[in-house]
Amino acid sequence: VQLQACGGGLVQPGGSLRLSCAASGVSFSIYRMGWFRQAPGQERELVAAITGGGWSNYADSVKGRFTISSDNNKNTLYLQMASLKPEDTAVYYCNAYSLTRGTYWGQGTQVTVSS
Repeated sequence: VQLQACGGGLVQPGGSLRLSCAASGVSFSIYRMGWFRQAPGQERELVAAITGGGWSNYADSVKGRFTISSDNNKNTLYLQMASLKPEDTAVYYCNAYSLTRGTYWGQGTQVTVSS
C-alpha cells in the first residue's frame, strides 16, 4: 500500500489549496479514506473522511470550508480547502482505514497559512 500526498504549500489567510493523495494497493470501496492533520505540539486529528458509499464526515473546525472527494477511476483522494485560516497550518496526512485490513498513512504534506 502506498499513499502519496501532495499539494501543500504556503497560502495567505482566506486563500485556497487542493491536496491530492494518489493511492495504490487500496480499494476505495473497501477502505475509509481520510485526511488528518497535525500541528506542532498537538495530536493528529481527523479533518475529513469519506467512504465508497458516499458517506463523508468533517471536523467541526473545517465544516463549510473543506470538501473531501475521491476519483475512484484514478484512485486519488482530494481535499479542497477554502477560506483557510492560520489555525489550519499543519502537516496533512492521507489515511486509509479498514477494520479488517488495517490502517495506512501517507508521508504528509505541509500546509502553512500565513500573511
